[in-house]
Amino acid sequence: MAEQPLISVIIPVYNCDRYLGEAIESVLSQTYQPLEILIIDDGSTDKSAEIAKSFIPSVKYYYQQNSGSCSSPLNYGIKLSQGDFLAFLDSDDLWLKDKLIIQSQCFAKNSHLDIVFGHVQQFISPELDNAIRQRFEIPKEIIQGIHRGTMLIKKQSFLSVGYFDSHWQRVEFIDWYIRAKALNLEMMVIPDILFKRRIHQTNIGIIKKDRQSEYVQVIKQALNKKRENL
Repeated sequence: MAEQPLISVIIPVYNCDRYLGEAIESVLSQTYQPLEILIIDDGSTDKSAEIAKSFIPSVKYYYQQNSGSCSSPLNYGIKLSQGDFLAFLDSDDLWLKDKLIIQSQCFAKNSHLDIVFGHVQQFISPELDNAIRQRFEIPKEIIQGIHRGTMLIKKQSFLSVGYFDSHWQRVEFIDWYIRAKALNLEMMVIPDILFKRRIHQTNIGIIKKDRQSEYVQVIKQALNKKRENL
């Protein structure tokens, strides 16, 4: 039987000690092996480092000064990674246990693929009281997951697109995905739920509402580049 390729899982964290342990455990419980799990601490001041280190040697822990950017810890993890494939999980979210085995089977059957995505189920974090829960509106249906958290990608394919752009605070994945589409990377979206996105009071999308204009900016930039190439 052929040896399974190594998958590098990158978990960036910044002051997320409340949820980090669950995120790491959802990776450690994967039915796929072998894994390299890299925790990239972007200057946390809470107990994130203590929690991450408690999982050593099952994980590798790295610390950097706070960058103020989502991209920086992700890119640092990519540079450190040794795997043939890359996967990403935010420190407050969860994977289903068969995520990586399902995706790896897709690659085994379709060697031309560069990326496999799945579907997402959003959930309100269970510790929140009812008054807080009522502030959030999330779709009840399962949604298609063109999302960093569902992605499994060949490392070589990722590097052909380039690293995440640290210029962006909220839309680094959208920017990267647009660049990947422009290069015609081969992508598949499977119907399986692979990823659970936690909704809570300190979601990056909630606390950085002032950055919502970035969505418009990144689309405008992509359209301009497309016109230049016509």
